[in-house]
Amino acid sequence: MIRFLAALALMTLPAAADPLRLLMVEKDGCIYCQAWDRNIGPGYAASDAGRAAPLMRVDIHGPYPDGLALARRPFVTPTFILLENGSEVGRLEGHMTADQFYPALSDLLTQAGRS
Repeated sequence: MIRFLAALALMTLPAAADPLRLLMVEKDGCIYCQAWDRNIGPGYAASDAGRAAPLMRVDIHGPYPDGLALARRPFVTPTFILLENGSEVGRLEGHMTADQFYPALSDLLTQAGRS
């Protein structure tokens, strides 16, 4: 319930409220989303990437925050979409270990000029 309320609070803010955000598209029961929550999620906010692009979560079926400009609708969970002022900079699709996730996200942050 707390996770739902936190997600709802984030979704009520316009996506463009923060210049850079990482949108995690997830689905209830997704074992790969749960693995991310266990293995990467606890340290994400304290990481360099987490400070540069705070996490925002949304269910794959929506509702999505207002003002998003995505290249295409996500179809895989988890999908991580780097947003700059609400527009997609790039995305990471599918399950990754921490050793894969952080370098890939670092590349997206470099694309956005934040690394």
